[in-house]
Order: sequence, then structure tokens, then C-alpha cells
Amino acid sequence: MSKADAIGLKPVGPEHYALLREWLARTHVREWWGEADEELGFIKDMVEGRDTTRPFILEFEGREIGYMQYWFVADNRTPALVAEHPWLLKVPHDAVGVDITIGEEQLVSKGIGTAAVKKMVARLRAHGHRAIIIDPDRGNARAIRAYEKAGFRPIPHLEGRSGDVLLMQHHEENEIHS
Repeated sequence: MSKADAIGLKPVGPEHYALLREWLARTHVREWWGEADEELGFIKDMVEGRDTTRPFILEFEGREIGYMQYWFVADNRTPALVAEHPWLLKVPHDAVGVDITIGEEQLVSKGIGTAAVKKMVARLRAHGHRAIIIDPDRGNARAIRAYEKAGFRPIPHLEGRSGDVLLMQHHEENEIHS
């Protein structure tokens, strides 16, 4: 069985909150994500319909091992978010962003994240999304390598213009141009 075949994605429900809180509090996750209770609050907003972001539990070989979400650029172009992340106005209105974390530290750097991102990209493309972005912290070399392996490349016209994140786009179709 390939890693891609071993990857599963299931929608987050309230029954996952305790597990998500545990993962979000782990050092290897907190390095790149915010404070655990705040992040869990954002996820609850998604599950309860106050945020359009789609949250998923990432499974590997049937075991819950991480978290993944996709979000809509158009829904995140609020004045507050644009003030903090002006690049939101520099990508297509219909772009979709992807975020992922592996909650089980022993499974980091095993190719699972790359396989999961590829699976999510395929799902998004099957639903008609063409502009797919990801925005790792510039200091997160491990994530950047994984996303490059999944087909993401830095967006040339935004290099150096997106703050602490490296804005990347999946390269297969309809690349974002200036």
C-alpha cells in the first residue's frame, strides 16, 4: 500500500476536540501554530459553522495522526486579516489555502505530510479549485521541503512581500501571476 492509499481525511467533529487540544499543545506543533486553546477555538468555529474553513482529521493507516484544513481566500479578506496579511489581496479571489500539522511527532518527516497534501490537492482540484496555496513560516524548512515535494512552488511576485510566511502555489495549473 502506498502512503497516499494509507491517508484518510474525515471531517472534524466535537468528538475530536480533546485530541486536537492535545496535539495543539505539543511542542513540535506549537512551534508553528498558535496557542492551543486559541487554535482549538478557531477549529470549533469551523465545526459549528461560524467559519467557512473546512477542518479534517488526518488518518494514516486508519489511525488519527494529525489535522488538515482548507480555507477560502475570499472569506478571509476582512479588513483585520488584510491589515495583518496584505498578500491576501495579491492572490486570486477564488484561491483556496491548505494547512496541515502532524500531531504525532514520531510520524513527522516520514513523507506522510507530503502524501496528505497531495491527496488534499487532488480533492480540491476534483471540486474545481485551480488556485491552491499554502503559506508555511519561512523558518519551517521541513514543511517547505514537504510542500515542494507535493508540487508547491514560491509565488514569484510575492517573494519577500508576505511577511513571515513563504507564499507557495501548487504548480500544475493556472499559476498565480502578477
